[in-house]
Amino acid sequence: MNIAVRLLERPFDPLAALSGWGRKDAAQAQFIGRVRGAGVDGAALRGLWLEHYPGMTETMLKTICREELERHGAGAALVWHRVGTVAVGDPIVLVATAGDGRGQALASCQAILESLKHHAPFWKKELGHAGERWVPGNTPYGSRQPRMQNNPDDSYAPAPRLNGSHPLGSAGQ
Repeated sequence: MNIAVRLLERPFDPLAALSGWGRKDAAQAQFIGRVRGAGVDGAALRGLWLEHYPGMTETMLKTICREELERHGAGAALVWHRVGTVAVGDPIVLVATAGDGRGQALASCQAILESLKHHAPFWKKELGHAGERWVPGNTPYGSRQPRMQNNPDDSYAPAPRLNGSHPLGSAGQ
């Protein structure tokens, strides 16, 4: 199993990253995500600020990749993710997977992307023309469950971890 994870503070070229990955598997799947021009409220954005937890974020991304590659029978994953300030239209994430067949590659690519959106320790702040605000939560994945019943501003949580364990063991719980 081959897993490559990078967090980048500067813009990157996803196609150059894929070319440098050099996989020759029968099937590959890729996803390139770019910063949207509008925030969750529809207001125009200048960009995003992405905060992360150094060390823990990389560990979590590798754990997510390993679990999803095993679950879908694929053999390799590449994840590049931006941190810091990212302008509208710039690539924010690249997820690529490789395996013996398209089903393995496509399923593992989507599963890694969805899982990192909900479990990796990233926090997004929208940088709007009229101000800034932290984004409360991530993209829906499966059923959404209440995070804290008494806090309406923090009403949703991501799906549970795939194998039910915390990626950092008991130290992370």
